[in-house]
Amino acid sequence: MKQLLEWQIATVKSIKPETPKVKTFTVSLPNWLPHRAGQHYDVRLTAPDGYQAQRSYSIASEPERSGEVDLTVERLEDGEVSSYMHDVLIPGDQIEVRGPIGGYFVWDAGMGGPLLLIAGGSGVVPLMAMIRHRASAGSSISTRLLYSSRTPEDVIYFEELDELRKDGRGLEIVHTFTRAQPPGWTGYAMRIDQAMLSEVVRPLGKAPQTFICGPTLLVEAAANGLVQIGVKPSQIRTERFGPTGT
Repeated sequence: MKQLLEWQIATVKSIKPETPKVKTFTVSLPNWLPHRAGQHYDVRLTAPDGYQAQRSYSIASEPERSGEVDLTVERLEDGEVSSYMHDVLIPGDQIEVRGPIGGYFVWDAGMGGPLLLIAGGSGVVPLMAMIRHRASAGSSISTRLLYSSRTPEDVIYFEELDELRKDGRGLEIVHTFTRAQPPGWTGYAMRIDQAMLSEVVRPLGKAPQTFICGPTLLVEAAANGLVQIGVKPSQIRTERFGPTGT
Protein backbone atom coordinates (compact mmCIF):
# COMPACT_ATOMS: atom_id res chain seq x y z
CA MET A 1 0.00 0.00 0.00
CA LYS A 2 2.91 2.31 0.76
CA GLN A 3 4.00 2.12 -2.87
CA LEU A 4 0.63 3.44 -4.03
CA LEU A 5 1.00 6.59 -1.95
CA GLU A 6 4.52 7.60 -2.99
CA TRP A 7 4.79 10.93 -4.80
CA GLN A 8 6.24 10.90 -8.30
CA ILE A 9 7.00 13.44 -10.99
CA ALA A 10 4.58 13.14 -13.92
CA THR A 11 5.05 14.81 -17.28
CA VAL A 12 2.16 16.60 -18.97
CA LYS A 13 1.79 14.87 -22.32
CA SER A 14 -1.18 16.81 -23.69
CA ILE A 15 -3.93 19.22 -22.66
CA LYS A 16 -7.40 19.05 -24.19
CA PRO A 17 -10.10 21.68 -23.60
CA GLU A 18 -13.42 19.98 -22.82
CA THR A 19 -15.61 23.01 -22.00
CA PRO A 20 -14.82 26.70 -21.35
CA LYS A 21 -13.93 25.79 -17.75
CA VAL A 22 -12.74 22.20 -18.01
CA LYS A 23 -9.56 20.66 -19.44
CA THR A 24 -8.21 17.13 -19.59
CA PHE A 25 -4.54 16.73 -18.71
CA THR A 26 -2.90 13.55 -19.96
CA VAL A 27 0.12 12.83 -17.78
CA SER A 28 2.83 10.23 -18.27
CA LEU A 29 3.89 8.40 -15.12
CA PRO A 30 7.38 6.94 -14.58
CA ASN A 31 5.98 4.60 -11.91
CA TRP A 32 2.63 3.84 -13.49
CA LEU A 33 0.35 1.45 -11.62
CA PRO A 34 -2.94 -0.02 -12.86
CA HIS A 35 -6.00 1.80 -11.57
CA ARG A 36 -9.67 0.91 -11.19
CA ALA A 37 -12.39 3.02 -12.76
CA GLY A 38 -13.50 5.52 -10.12
CA GLN A 39 -10.13 6.08 -8.43
CA HIS A 40 -8.25 9.39 -8.23
CA TYR A 41 -4.80 10.96 -8.05
CA ASP A 42 -3.55 13.65 -5.72
CA VAL A 43 -1.75 16.59 -7.33
CA ARG A 44 0.66 18.68 -5.23
CA LEU A 45 2.19 22.04 -6.07
CA THR A 46 5.15 23.47 -4.18
CA ALA A 47 6.02 27.18 -4.36
CA PRO A 48 9.62 28.47 -4.19
CA ASP A 49 9.02 29.52 -0.56
CA GLY A 50 7.94 25.99 0.34
CA TYR A 51 4.19 26.61 0.45
CA GLN A 52 2.26 23.59 -0.79
CA ALA A 53 -1.24 23.14 -2.16
CA GLN A 54 -2.77 19.73 -2.81
CA ARG A 55 -6.00 18.58 -4.46
CA SER A 56 -7.51 15.27 -5.56
CA TYR A 57 -8.67 14.73 -9.16
CA SER A 58 -10.56 11.74 -10.51
CA ILE A 59 -9.03 9.62 -13.23
CA ALA A 60 -11.01 9.91 -16.46
CA SER A 61 -9.15 7.31 -18.52
CA GLU A 62 -9.94 3.63 -18.67
CA PRO A 63 -7.75 1.12 -16.77
CA GLU A 64 -6.83 -0.57 -20.05
CA ARG A 65 -4.49 2.32 -20.94
CA SER A 66 -1.00 1.96 -19.54
CA GLY A 67 1.79 4.37 -18.69
CA GLU A 68 -0.44 7.43 -18.43
CA VAL A 69 -3.72 8.73 -17.05
CA ASP A 70 -6.19 11.46 -17.93
CA LEU A 71 -7.10 13.92 -15.19
CA THR A 72 -10.06 16.10 -16.13
CA VAL A 73 -10.00 19.30 -14.07
CA GLU A 74 -12.57 22.08 -13.69
CA ARG A 75 -11.05 25.53 -13.21
CA LEU A 76 -12.35 27.08 -10.00
CA GLU A 77 -11.92 30.83 -9.56
CA ASP A 78 -10.47 30.41 -6.07
CA GLY A 79 -8.79 27.09 -6.82
CA GLU A 80 -5.05 27.28 -6.24
CA VAL A 81 -4.26 24.02 -7.99
CA SER A 82 -6.89 24.07 -10.75
CA SER A 83 -6.05 27.67 -11.70
CA TYR A 84 -2.37 26.81 -11.98
CA MET A 85 -3.09 23.76 -14.09
CA HIS A 86 -5.39 25.69 -16.43
CA ASP A 87 -3.41 28.93 -16.70
CA VAL A 88 0.22 27.86 -16.40
CA LEU A 89 0.78 24.23 -17.40
CA ILE A 90 1.79 23.41 -20.96
CA PRO A 91 2.74 20.07 -22.54
CA GLY A 92 6.19 19.04 -21.36
CA ASP A 93 5.78 20.54 -17.89
CA GLN A 94 6.05 18.34 -14.82
CA ILE A 95 3.79 18.03 -11.79
CA GLU A 96 3.95 16.02 -8.60
CA VAL A 97 1.29 13.32 -8.23
CA ARG A 98 0.49 10.21 -6.24
CA GLY A 99 -2.00 7.45 -6.80
CA PRO A 100 -4.13 5.68 -7.76
CA ILE A 101 -6.14 6.17 -4.58
CA GLY A 102 -9.55 4.89 -3.48
CA GLY A 103 -11.26 1.53 -3.25
CA TYR A 104 -14.91 2.23 -2.47
CA PHE A 105 -16.20 4.26 -5.41
CA VAL A 106 -14.97 1.84 -8.09
CA TRP A 107 -16.52 -0.39 -10.72
CA ASP A 108 -15.22 -2.93 -13.18
CA ALA A 109 -17.03 -5.05 -15.73
CA GLY A 110 -16.61 -8.16 -13.60
CA MET A 111 -18.92 -6.65 -10.98
CA GLY A 112 -21.83 -6.93 -13.42
CA GLY A 113 -24.86 -4.69 -13.65
CA PRO A 114 -27.23 -3.23 -14.57
CA LEU A 115 -25.38 0.02 -14.01
CA LEU A 116 -26.84 3.42 -13.08
CA LEU A 117 -24.52 6.42 -13.18
CA ILE A 118 -25.65 9.85 -11.98
CA ALA A 119 -23.45 12.92 -12.44
CA GLY A 120 -23.62 16.61 -11.72
CA GLY A 121 -21.16 18.85 -13.56
CA SER A 122 -17.57 17.60 -13.33
CA GLY A 123 -18.83 14.69 -11.22
CA VAL A 124 -19.04 12.87 -14.55
CA VAL A 125 -15.25 12.36 -14.58
CA PRO A 126 -14.94 9.12 -12.53
CA LEU A 127 -18.12 7.84 -14.17
CA MET A 128 -16.51 8.43 -17.57
CA ALA A 129 -13.67 6.15 -16.52
CA MET A 130 -16.30 3.48 -15.84
CA ILE A 131 -17.98 4.07 -19.21
CA ARG A 132 -14.66 3.96 -21.05
CA HIS A 133 -13.68 0.79 -19.19
CA ARG A 134 -17.02 -0.76 -20.10
CA ALA A 135 -16.35 -0.01 -23.77
CA SER A 136 -12.75 -1.26 -23.68
CA ALA A 137 -13.84 -4.47 -21.98
CA GLY A 138 -16.44 -5.05 -24.70
CA SER A 139 -19.19 -5.14 -22.10
CA SER A 140 -22.85 -4.86 -23.04
CA ILE A 141 -24.10 -4.47 -19.46
CA SER A 142 -27.22 -2.29 -19.47
CA THR A 143 -26.00 1.15 -18.41
CA ARG A 144 -27.71 4.51 -18.02
CA LEU A 145 -25.99 7.82 -17.34
CA LEU A 146 -28.15 10.63 -15.94
CA TYR A 147 -26.06 13.79 -16.38
CA SER A 148 -27.12 17.15 -14.96
CA SER A 149 -25.45 20.23 -16.47
CA ARG A 150 -26.19 23.94 -16.34
CA THR A 151 -26.14 24.36 -20.14
CA PRO A 152 -25.27 22.24 -23.20
CA GLU A 153 -21.90 24.03 -23.37
CA ASP A 154 -21.08 22.70 -19.91
CA VAL A 155 -21.39 19.03 -20.90
CA ILE A 156 -17.99 17.36 -20.57
CA TYR A 157 -17.17 14.61 -23.11
CA PHE A 158 -20.37 15.36 -25.06
CA GLU A 159 -19.21 14.02 -28.44
CA GLU A 160 -17.53 10.92 -27.02
CA LEU A 161 -20.56 10.06 -24.91
CA ASP A 162 -22.77 10.42 -27.98
CA GLU A 163 -20.54 8.11 -30.00
CA LEU A 164 -20.50 5.49 -27.25
CA ARG A 165 -24.29 5.74 -27.00
CA LYS A 166 -24.55 4.93 -30.70
CA ASP A 167 -22.36 1.81 -30.64
CA GLY A 168 -25.29 -0.50 -29.84
CA ARG A 169 -23.89 -1.96 -26.61
CA GLY A 170 -26.64 -0.81 -24.28
CA LEU A 171 -25.37 2.55 -23.05
CA GLU A 172 -28.05 5.24 -22.72
CA ILE A 173 -27.38 8.89 -21.92
CA VAL A 174 -30.02 11.09 -20.30
CA HIS A 175 -29.23 14.80 -20.05
CA THR A 176 -30.95 17.41 -17.94
CA PHE A 177 -30.09 21.09 -18.39
CA THR A 178 -30.89 23.26 -15.39
CA ARG A 179 -30.26 26.78 -16.72
CA ALA A 180 -30.39 26.82 -20.53
CA GLN A 181 -31.46 24.25 -23.12
CA PRO A 182 -30.65 23.86 -26.81
CA PRO A 183 -33.25 24.97 -29.38
CA GLY A 184 -36.10 22.48 -29.68
CA TRP A 185 -35.04 20.59 -26.54
CA THR A 186 -37.70 18.15 -25.35
CA GLY A 187 -35.74 16.46 -22.59
CA TYR A 188 -35.37 17.30 -18.92
CA ALA A 189 -34.82 20.96 -17.99
CA MET A 190 -34.72 20.80 -14.20
CA ARG A 191 -32.76 19.58 -11.23
CA ILE A 192 -32.81 15.86 -10.54
CA ASP A 193 -35.89 14.86 -8.52
CA GLN A 194 -37.68 11.69 -7.51
CA ALA A 195 -39.99 11.63 -10.54
CA MET A 196 -37.03 11.94 -12.92
CA LEU A 197 -35.14 9.20 -11.10
CA SER A 198 -38.15 6.90 -11.28
CA GLU A 199 -38.34 7.31 -15.06
CA VAL A 200 -34.61 6.87 -15.60
CA VAL A 201 -34.27 3.85 -13.31
CA ARG A 202 -37.35 1.96 -14.51
CA PRO A 203 -35.69 0.13 -17.45
CA LEU A 204 -32.90 -1.09 -15.14
CA GLY A 205 -35.17 -2.67 -12.54
CA LYS A 206 -34.97 -2.26 -8.77
CA ALA A 207 -31.38 -3.39 -8.18
CA PRO A 208 -28.97 -1.42 -10.38
CA GLN A 209 -25.44 -0.89 -9.18
CA THR A 210 -25.50 2.86 -8.68
CA PHE A 211 -22.71 5.44 -8.60
CA ILE A 212 -23.49 9.11 -7.93
CA CYS A 213 -20.90 11.88 -8.15
CA GLY A 214 -21.28 15.65 -8.02
CA PRO A 215 -22.03 18.54 -5.67
CA THR A 216 -23.17 17.53 -2.21
CA LEU A 217 -26.79 18.68 -2.60
CA LEU A 218 -27.23 16.81 -5.89
CA VAL A 219 -25.68 13.64 -4.51
CA GLU A 220 -27.86 13.67 -1.41
CA ALA A 221 -31.03 14.42 -3.37
CA ALA A 222 -30.32 11.64 -5.87
CA ALA A 223 -29.38 9.06 -3.25
CA ASN A 224 -32.40 9.83 -1.08
CA GLY A 225 -34.71 9.85 -4.09
CA LEU A 226 -33.47 6.45 -5.22
CA VAL A 227 -34.03 4.93 -1.79
CA GLN A 228 -37.57 6.33 -1.77
CA ILE A 229 -38.38 4.58 -5.05
CA GLY A 230 -37.04 1.26 -3.82
CA VAL A 231 -33.34 1.09 -4.65
CA LYS A 232 -31.50 -0.46 -1.71
CA PRO A 233 -28.94 1.78 0.02
CA SER A 234 -26.43 -1.06 -0.28
CA GLN A 235 -26.61 -0.67 -4.07
CA ILE A 236 -25.70 3.04 -3.98
CA ARG A 237 -22.19 4.46 -3.79
CA THR A 238 -21.59 8.18 -3.65
CA GLU A 239 -18.76 10.65 -4.06
CA ARG A 240 -19.24 14.37 -3.54
CA PHE A 241 -17.37 17.64 -3.77
CA GLY A 242 -17.83 21.30 -2.73
CA PRO A 243 -20.63 23.78 -3.34
CA THR A 244 -19.97 24.41 -7.04
CA GLY A 245 -22.10 22.54 -9.55
CA THR A 246 -25.47 22.43 -11.23
